[in-house]
Amino acid sequence: MIGPDARLVIAALTGILLAVVMIVRGRLHPFIGLLCGAFTVGLLAGLPLPEVAKAVQKGVGDIVGGTGLVVALGLSLGAMLHLSGGAVSLARSALRLTGARAAPWATLGIAIVVGLPLFFETGLVLLLPIVVAAADELAGRDGVDRDAAKLRLIMPALAGLGVVHALVPPHPGPLLAVEALGANLGLTMVYGIAIAIPTAIVAGPLLAMVVARGVRLEPPVASGPAIDVAPPPRLLSLLIVLMPVLLIATGEIGQMVPGQKGAGWLVAAANPVVALLLTNLLALPMLFGRRLRDVAIQDAVWRETMGAAGAILLAIGAGGALKQVLVTAGLSDLLARTVLMYAISPLLLGWLVAVAIRLAAGSATVATITAVGIMPGVVAGSGASPELVVLAIGAGSVFFSHVNDPGFWLVKSYVGTSTADTFRTWSMLETTISVVGLALVMVASHVV
Repeated sequence: MIGPDARLVIAALTGILLAVVMIVRGRLHPFIGLLCGAFTVGLLAGLPLPEVAKAVQKGVGDIVGGTGLVVALGLSLGAMLHLSGGAVSLARSALRLTGARAAPWATLGIAIVVGLPLFFETGLVLLLPIVVAAADELAGRDGVDRDAAKLRLIMPALAGLGVVHALVPPHPGPLLAVEALGANLGLTMVYGIAIAIPTAIVAGPLLAMVVARGVRLEPPVASGPAIDVAPPPRLLSLLIVLMPVLLIATGEIGQMVPGQKGAGWLVAAANPVVALLLTNLLALPMLFGRRLRDVAIQDAVWRETMGAAGAILLAIGAGGALKQVLVTAGLSDLLARTVLMYAISPLLLGWLVAVAIRLAAGSATVATITAVGIMPGVVAGSGASPELVVLAIGAGSVFFSHVNDPGFWLVKSYVGTSTADTFRTWSMLETTISVVGLALVMVASHVV
């Protein structure tokens, strides 16, 4: 006779496996695969069908109603920076200031800064043409072959974009984890940046020195601004890139200052939706000037935004459905009891859960959504730092990107690697971010 705990674990594994098979083998969109997995988990766990349906609806509504706003506003800001040429001109200028030896480190810094308000995919499309052009300048020097030279610039860019996506709010995954676990947003940002920088150094310039040799590249896809506008001044572009982070940080500081009840507008800026909305409203005139009312510009910005937002919102919404069904079925309580019974580190447990969902579902954001949904009881029962649990889950969510991750194929296309070499470079890079990130989180748990 199977006990209730074993039945729940079997139901969870079966539902997740079904989602993987439908996505990878059936070539269905993650939205359909994850929804089917969610219903399978609930029914196998013994929940009545109406209760499963309610959990699915709640899970989708919670994610799309909260994180969905951040996703849409982040995508629209990325579209403005892309179409205005602001991010391209900023990155180009920074690379011009560095010599050949410093170029990988400059690329890493550019990717971290530009990646703060942008989705990974948007940042990749923006930066790759610039990085490849700079790599052509280095190709053949000091006996370094052209492809190895390109990878030594491309991999730091990927690492910089990857670490902020996994570890630094207001990216949707870390931001959702902050809200779900009751973590302090300001502290999470500070810890996340402190851990992201050394992690990116290891996964970017240092790892590239090891894996770049022998990799052969095909001509990658390139993308530039789709409309004809004069690029904005570089300092203006930098201000737009940093503005959401500055607004959130200012609002967090405002909450710590006593006697600031009248500065409610300042405290409100700590809300990522408010910060991103203000940045969007300011970015339009700052990036496009008098042409912001041009129909062609407005159409281009919102067409690029909505096209990407649809697929992302459907995928993360279905991930929220799977998370809610797992919580309703009792998996969160089961994990909390397991931690207390066997003294498992909550940081390691959060990382392992995120790794399992990442390997199964492919999406880092879905992995984060699922993991944080079943971890609040563990955090409350163990007394672990919720900020560090957020970062441990974020690190686990990027473990070993492979064929069920849309990012895997995006990187393969834009970098120009074969499937095998994409495993060797990109998958290894993501795994390095995950493992080094966890190690630094564990170190931080003994320091803070």
